[in-house]
Amino acid sequence: VGRPSSQCPNCWRTEMSGPRIARLLNDIAVQFAHQPLTVAAESVAQHVITFWDPRMRAALLAMSPAMTEELDPRARAALAVIRHGD
Repeated sequence: VGRPSSQCPNCWRTEMSGPRIARLLNDIAVQFAHQPLTVAAESVAQHVITFWDPRMRAALLAMSPAMTEELDPRARAALAVIRHGD
């Protein structure tokens, strides 16, 4: 998922749309619900930086302000950490 195929080299763009990226980030953030917000944000950000494909990170950083309003507070804080690091 999210990788281009020889038949459709840009298919990841459709698959990694803003809503899907937001859902993935929220899913990760939920795993850190037991941690304080700042710790959770750092953990989520580290996961994204370590494991997400650069194109996925680019889609995340290009997310519209309206879309970021739909993020879990931990995911929104992680996005701020990632943006600060770039």
